[in-house]
Amino acid sequence: MSSKRQLDGAKRIVVKVGTSTLIHPNGRINLQAIDQLSFSLSGLVNEGKQVVLVSSGAIGVGMGQMGLDARPEKIPEQQALASMGQCELMTIYQQRFTTYGQKISQVLLTHDVLDYPESRQNVFNTLDTLLEWGIIPIINENDTIAVDELDHHTKFGDNDQLSAVVADIVDADLLIMLSDIDGFFNKNPRHFKDARLIDEINKIDSKVIEQAGGKGTKFGTGGMTTKLKAAKRILKHDRMMILANGENPSIIFRIMNGDKIGTLFRKK
Repeated sequence: MSSKRQLDGAKRIVVKVGTSTLIHPNGRINLQAIDQLSFSLSGLVNEGKQVVLVSSGAIGVGMGQMGLDARPEKIPEQQALASMGQCELMTIYQQRFTTYGQKISQVLLTHDVLDYPESRQNVFNTLDTLLEWGIIPIINENDTIAVDELDHHTKFGDNDQLSAVVADIVDADLLIMLSDIDGFFNKNPRHFKDARLIDEINKIDSKVIEQAGGKGTKFGTGGMTTKLKAAKRILKHDRMMILANGENPSIIFRIMNGDKIGTLFRKK
């Protein structure tokens, strides 16, 4: 058996980075992580890859700006924080990517935009053109206006789902999901010392679903269940997804080198 993973020459890659990677536990922005992320993704483009970044963190950054320890429950307050945080987050991304000579763009999406064939095609056309130009689109949900109530469904739910949807839109070969955990375990590693990291998962069945549970940090919304939902979508469309720890985003280079890091979701 090969000690390396064969990623089938993945060229078009979506990278999703979670709030836990971008925000320190004290609520301040993790500048080192953003710098490593910018360096790594710029390096991939220099190698001839096409890269889309789905970035969480807007509300978390806004919370840090306002000195809040807990995510507010009121939707208008969350949306106001997202508006503040998105501005600062993109400013920092612009600074760091410019350092490595990499151009970026911002795309904010809501779910309803993708429900209509014409607007969905427009999103594809924009992203496809940016990728062909060697630009990294940075995508986030438009939290400032997104809601999920009654028949007015504009919200993806979380950026794990958004990243899987974006992978579909741009016809990506691979989704790299960076989180606060080393991959998918047979039981919660935070509670069980004998938890075992699963190297590869080929289908999302009831056993796998039972092994997932709980949500992430106080600044984010995701958890293992949302990542499995994203993985299920990825497998349905015969793509690949790797779930790995984003504490050091330069791990992306090792992932693309075929090192067996995290958990690979792929059909057999």
